[in-house]
Amino acid sequence: MAIEQKNSSGKLGRIGVLMGGPSTEREVSLKSGKAVCDSLKAHGAQIYGIDITTDNRQENIRLIKSYDLDCAFIALHGRFGEDGQIQELLDELKIPYTGSGALASKLAMDKAASLHVFEVSGLTIPRYEVVDISSYSPSWKMRAKSGFPLVVKPANHGSSIGLSIIDEVRQLDSAVALAFSFDSRVIIQEYIPGREITVGILDNEVLPVIEIIPSRRFFDYKAKYQPGLTDYIVPARLDEAVVKRAQETALSAHLALGCFGCSRVDMILDKYDIPFILEINTIPGLTQTSLLPKAAKVAGIDFTNLCIKLIELAYEKTEDQTGN
Repeated sequence: MAIEQKNSSGKLGRIGVLMGGPSTEREVSLKSGKAVCDSLKAHGAQIYGIDITTDNRQENIRLIKSYDLDCAFIALHGRFGEDGQIQELLDELKIPYTGSGALASKLAMDKAASLHVFEVSGLTIPRYEVVDISSYSPSWKMRAKSGFPLVVKPANHGSSIGLSIIDEVRQLDSAVALAFSFDSRVIIQEYIPGREITVGILDNEVLPVIEIIPSRRFFDYKAKYQPGLTDYIVPARLDEAVVKRAQETALSAHLALGCFGCSRVDMILDKYDIPFILEINTIPGLTQTSLLPKAAKVAGIDFTNLCIKLIELAYEKTEDQTGN
């Protein structure tokens, strides 16, 4: 009943914006969290910025409980943000939270697991293989000889950290070693040349397609976060049929993993304009200039209303689960 009263009165309640985190994406998360806090405070909401500095479960339980929150807005990226751990903790505390639940978050963060789900769901993905740090050996080079270029990346990571595109066998070991420095499993994947696009999902509705045009070879960490290195075309200049197919593919990926609230699906259009799914982000960047907010703005949803919508969906999800 408390949730219904907050929503019916138009009040959002006590909102804790969880940001920072212990992952390599901490700085990006702090920017997302600050943007959300600033926007919602300007709206007059009761907002608390909560810096998560550890993955220690009990410490985080004590920290979050001390704020007596009505809802948590998750602006954490990477490990202990997108991998289901913070979601499980909030489920235990019975605190509504934005975005996908624990299982969908875990599946999306684990790129090997999500690629498998997409594959069995009949969605188009690049050919790939997963190698484990305990079993990988230089003999893999013999199998890779005819398949260059290749993409090598950690199975559990974001922001293109640890990702390499390699053109010849002699580059393979160093690329794999770099990826293994971030995770014990590595994905070695077919490189699909083409146009990079991304499609945001909000409340199971597709947003306009964005084309990403990096000045570097691919949309790496620098291209993502250093101003001036990437151009974004919103909406993408694509034929209507291509847009429709990309949006349908993105929504299918979102639903296949059981995502909720919002997500952003990154894809490559090959030379035949077929969209290949690369990955799905359950907590995409949330600054005013991030890709999901860019697409939402073109769809007529400003940044503040995007944040409010995600909070409203968090309450709705809890109501559905409790039967209220």
